Amino acid sequence: MGGGVLGLVATVVALVFGLDLTGGDGSPQREAGRVGSGTNLSERCRTGADADQSEDCRIVGTVNSIQKYWDEEFRRSGLTYRPARTQLFSQATQTACGHATAAVGPFYCPGDRKVYLDLTFFGELQRQFGAEGGPFAQAYVVGHEYGHHVQNLLGAMGRVRGDAKGAESGAVRLELQADCYAGVWAEHAVGTGFLTRLTETDIRQALSAAEAVGDDSIQRRTQGSVDPDGFTHGTSEQRRRWFTTGFQTGDPDRCDTFSGSI
Repeated sequence: MGGGVLGLVATVVALVFGLDLTGGDGSPQREAGRVGSGTNLSERCRTGADADQSEDCRIVGTVNSIQKYWDEEFRRSGLTYRPARTQLFSQATQTACGHATAAVGPFYCPGDRKVYLDLTFFGELQRQFGAEGGPFAQAYVVGHEYGHHVQNLLGAMGRVRGDAKGAESGAVRLELQADCYAGVWAEHAVGTGFLTRLTETDIRQALSAAEAVGDDSIQRRTQGSVDPDGFTHGTSEQRRRWFTTGFQTGDPDRCDTFSGSI
């Protein structure tokens, strides 16, 4: 979203939809040297220029945009959207899902309905996973995790149960649906008022990130071979395709990965 693409309008109000600067135990977090304890993001993150210059301000705008879209979408469907808070952390944090370290990457915990982000992951996405990188690669990751929050609210998470591995598993279907939901948000992102425009470069960054974290890509890089029985998130092609489906249609109903082939 750089170059002014992410335009935060007026005051971010830190936030209508919530950014948590404390750990699970209530202690202040130091956000990888970017956000110190006691920092007031509502004072610091007000404009698109702020977002261009500060990664945490960019995350603020992304979170607000995503949650504004889903709030409006739920209303259109006669449902109530319950916002999820975002917790930035470094190294480790305590969650309702247990102790977590930066090694697990960004994740959503249904137990406390929070999205957890270690900002150092975005550098690893580029260096270790081979993604193109860039602001909208970050936005894709945040959109995906908030897709899990939507699934939690709609009951989709209950469809996985013990079906946690395999090319056709419930776990893979859940992850691909979250990719699709990220694409749906991307299609509507400008309409939320938090982004001024969306370019081909932005979408290319998102697709590159989706491909980089495909099961086959990760397995090939780490173990030299591909084992579909160990899939938990879907292949690079699937992740790219389902994000694209969401982006091209802008319709959450087109994100039904639990019916038919994937």
